[in-house]
Amino acid sequence: MIKRISPYLVVALTFAAIVLRCGDAAAQNRSFSFIRDAEIENTIRAFATPLFQVAGLNPSAVEVYIVNDNSLNAFVAGGQKLFINTGLLMSTDNPGQLIGVIAHETGHIAGGHLSQTQEQLSRSTAQQILATVVGAAAAVATGRGDVGAAVISGGQATATYSYLHYSRTQEGKADSAGMRFLDESGQSAEGMLQFLQKLSGQELLSWRHQDPYLRTHPLTRERILAVENHVKNSKYTGTPASPEFLEMHARMKAKLKAFVNPPSRTLREYEETDNSLAARYARAIAYYRVPDLDKALPIIDSLIADRPQDPYFKETKAQMLFENSRPKEALELYEAAAEMLPESALVRLETARVQLEMNDPSRLDAAIENLRAAQKKEPRSASIWRNLAIAYGRKGDMGMSALSQAEEAYARGNERDARFHASKAKDLLPAGSPAALQAADILTATEKAGEGKK
Repeated sequence: MIKRISPYLVVALTFAAIVLRCGDAAAQNRSFSFIRDAEIENTIRAFATPLFQVAGLNPSAVEVYIVNDNSLNAFVAGGQKLFINTGLLMSTDNPGQLIGVIAHETGHIAGGHLSQTQEQLSRSTAQQILATVVGAAAAVATGRGDVGAAVISGGQATATYSYLHYSRTQEGKADSAGMRFLDESGQSAEGMLQFLQKLSGQELLSWRHQDPYLRTHPLTRERILAVENHVKNSKYTGTPASPEFLEMHARMKAKLKAFVNPPSRTLREYEETDNSLAARYARAIAYYRVPDLDKALPIIDSLIADRPQDPYFKETKAQMLFENSRPKEALELYEAAAEMLPESALVRLETARVQLEMNDPSRLDAAIENLRAAQKKEPRSASIWRNLAIAYGRKGDMGMSALSQAEEAYARGNERDARFHASKAKDLLPAGSPAALQAADILTATEKAGEGKK
C-alpha cells in the first residue's frame, strides 16, 4: 500500500525498508519505512513544541520521524530523535492522547535515559536507527539475539533489548516529567491517562501479540495510579483541547487513514452522510486513490472554497492534478501553497519537482530558488540535493551540479561517491569561491574513505 502513496504529498522514504525474519507469521515480510507529509509533520510539531519549550529543549533541534507501521509505538533514540508510528497516530482518539505520549517521550529526552545507547545511536542516520530498533524488536519477539542481528544492515551492532527497554524507574520518571510539562504548558494530563488505560487492555496478551510500545515501556499499576492521582489534583484537569488542535488531530487521522488504508475501507469509515471537514478530506483522498477524479476533485474544491487560505487543501489538489497529467494546473496550486508556507522544506521541494518535471528552461531559476530555500531548512536531505543537481545540470552549471551530487552522496553516507563528485566540483568551480570551499570541506570529511579507495 505504501508504494501507492505519492512521493509528492506523502513521501515514502523506502531506503529504510526492513523485513523482520522472526517466527511470528504476522511479521513475515513486514517492511518499515518513513512517511513525509507537511501537514502531518506540522500537526505533530504544533502539539510537541510547547512541551519541548517547557522541558528546556530547542524545538528545532528535536527531529521527528513518522514510521509507516500500523503497530502502536513511539520512541526516542539517537539523542533527540522522536519516532512515531502511523499506527499510534491513527489509534489516538483525541489530541490529548497524542500529546500525552509526546510528553512522556519528552520526559525520556530531558531525563537523558538510555544515555549510553543514545550516544551510540546519535552518530547513526534515522534509517540506521530504525533498522537497529526493528532488529531489537525481532530479538525480543523470538527470544533470539541472532535473529535481531540478521535484520540489521550496514554492519550495525548486534541488537539487544536494551536499545529501547526502559526500567520501571525510568518510566515513572518520564511520566512525572511529562505531567509536569503538561502542567507548565497549561494542558490536562487526562490524555496521558487515557492512553495508559488503552495500553492496559493488552497486558494479558502474549508478548508476540502486544504492541511494541507496551513491550519497551513497561506498564505497571503504580504508573497508572500516579497519573490518576495527578489528574485528580491538577488544576488543569478538565482543560479542553483548543478547537484548532481538535481539527488538526481529526484531519491528521483522516488523511493518514485515507492514504494508508484501502480506499474501500476509508469510504466505509467516512460515509457520505458525514459532512465534517475531516470526513470530506478522507473521501477526497480515497476517491483520488481509486482513482476517480470526477468524484475527488469536487470534494477537494468544496474544501478549498470553505478554507481558501488553507495551503494543505491546495497541496492535495495539486497532487491529484499532477499525477493525472495536468502539471500546469498543479503547479499553480503548488506555488500558492509554497507562498503560504515559505518555511516548509517539503512544500518547496514538491513545488520544485513539478517545475523540473515541466522541462521548461524558464522555470529553472524558480526551481533552484525553491530548492535552496528547502535546503536551508533540511541541509541533510539527499532528495533536495539530487534535485538541485538536476536543476544546475540543465542550466549548464556543471560545477554546482557536481557539488550538489557530492552533497547528495554524503547525505546518503556514500563517502566514496561524495569524494568523487566533490573533486570534480572543486576543479570546475572558481577557486576560493564559497562553493569551491564547500567542495573542499567534503573532500576533507571523506579523506578516510579516499585513502581506503587507494
